[in-house]
Amino acid sequence: MQQTAAICATQQPCEICPIRYRAVCAHCEGDELDELEGMKFYRRYDAGQVVTWAGDRMDFVGSVVSGMAGLTQQLEDGRTQMVGLLLPSDFLGRPGREFAAYTVTATSDLMLCCFRRKPFEKLLIDNPRIASRLLEMTLDELDAARDWLLLLGRKSAREKIASLLVILARREAALLKRRPEGRIALELPLTREAMADYLGLTLETVSRQMSALKREGVIELEGKRRVIVPSFQKLVLESGDDSDGGPLS
Repeated sequence: MQQTAAICATQQPCEICPIRYRAVCAHCEGDELDELEGMKFYRRYDAGQVVTWAGDRMDFVGSVVSGMAGLTQQLEDGRTQMVGLLLPSDFLGRPGREFAAYTVTATSDLMLCCFRRKPFEKLLIDNPRIASRLLEMTLDELDAARDWLLLLGRKSAREKIASLLVILARREAALLKRRPEGRIALELPLTREAMADYLGLTLETVSRQMSALKREGVIELEGKRRVIVPSFQKLVLESGDDSDGGPLS
């Protein structure tokens, strides 16, 4: 069963939402935005809280406003693999699918902008702008999944960790509407254990490689979760990718 989330009474106007031009509502204007405004509600989850279990009925869909969630699958023998991350502006749930395909867990304090699934499915039929934007986001997610196959299959442990930090830095910069360059500060929303699970590494390997990146000046660590990247370009080189995100030849 799903854990109970806190439903937030305070509504944030869409015009000042931090994910306004990156979420499923990015192409909406005027009456379309008003219609979404009237349908939405917010749910808040604490770090570690389950949003939905795989196989549970989902009566809502929504966008991540702040925080991060992990998608996991569990094998019959109990082994668990994290198969995806939901970052701010990412879409949770699938219109037309009644049950959750993955277990979704908040890896940090999480805020969702939610819509009841049935009314949202009707809105997709009536509103081509939202349907078109959701298709764009789905194709972007497919590209990201293909990139992750490369990361898991071909990259070294050091490159995997650097790649994850690059992904987080690029998404943070996108939300701030700027290019990721120079010195960047990140709040890492994953524990070392979660990083190991997501990257297919051991906890010891993650800790060792993070320490090596720190020792060599690629990153600076402030506490357990804050990461400073003195040079984004240097971090990109450590990831094995070029500045545009493609693999180096």
